[in-house]
Amino acid sequence: MPIPVRSKAPVSEARFSAPAVPVPENWQHTYVSIRGANGQGEEIPLTGFQGRSWPVIVLQPGVSGLDLPPFELHADDSPNLDGSMYRGARAAARQVLLPVYVYGIDRKTLKAFKRKLANALNPKSGYCVLTFVEQDGVTRRLQCYYAGGMEGNESADAAGFRWITYGIQLTAMDPYFYGDLEAAASWSFGTAQPFLKNPFFPVRLSAGTTAADTITVSNPGDIEAWPVWTFTGPLKSFALTGPDGSTFGIPAQAGGADALQAGRTLTIDTRPGYKTAIDDRGINYFPLMNPSPSLWPLPPGTSTVKTSLVAGSGTATVNVKLTPRYATY
Repeated sequence: MPIPVRSKAPVSEARFSAPAVPVPENWQHTYVSIRGANGQGEEIPLTGFQGRSWPVIVLQPGVSGLDLPPFELHADDSPNLDGSMYRGARAAARQVLLPVYVYGIDRKTLKAFKRKLANALNPKSGYCVLTFVEQDGVTRRLQCYYAGGMEGNESADAAGFRWITYGIQLTAMDPYFYGDLEAAASWSFGTAQPFLKNPFFPVRLSAGTTAADTITVSNPGDIEAWPVWTFTGPLKSFALTGPDGSTFGIPAQAGGADALQAGRTLTIDTRPGYKTAIDDRGINYFPLMNPSPSLWPLPPGTSTVKTSLVAGSGTATVNVKLTPRYATY
């Protein structure tokens, strides 16, 4: 016996609009160069001709190590559980490979350029600075040390009478890229200056009274940045608390004396490898700081810093500057 089946209702023809086709932007190739002698040497372009100059050094396909740096993962193992428990991570030194092709108009030109390139890369003369410039003018720089690759290979497919190829190996101890712009802001009795178009709120200071407030700061980079703070007296005491709750500052002195006298400038550098608190006369202020001060970084994006300052009888100012860091170029 046949089974009755309900017929489907007629479906009207649907009308769909054609998807918008994206139009690619005409973008020029990235300009790449290298400077030796701690970035103070002659700039050597790696992306083709510069005018009609000879010899020519050209960056070849196969460049590696310019995006996210390698990370070391830290974990704990348990004898009774499978796997491990994640504890943290740190970015390791970045390894960069630059395959290059060098061509000279004659043998003498090639030999002279090889000598110049070798002297620029010599790590005993300092680090090299790799520079990347995009069409929009954004610049990123990476500090590297030469590790190998320019030993030379005279095989038929690696060198000729007027040309040679290298696979230059560089190590960036600091694995992050830096831009050319330094962000800065300053306050003087409630007057704020812009911080990369994201203004800090003013720190309100009054002579001989306490100013407790919060300021909103913006780190435009991809990675936490370590600020450099500058205080100009008179200041009786101050404390700055970072987004993670860490604090540093100088408490009130015995007898009510100014911790930072009028006209004196104290610079607190929180950057790794520096970690200093020195005034304009070279006096170390670490003995005056609160116990176990934590010189904290600013995370990427917008964050809040708590402030508590007591000014002396005069005009006090607070300044901050930082250099954003980036994970890739």
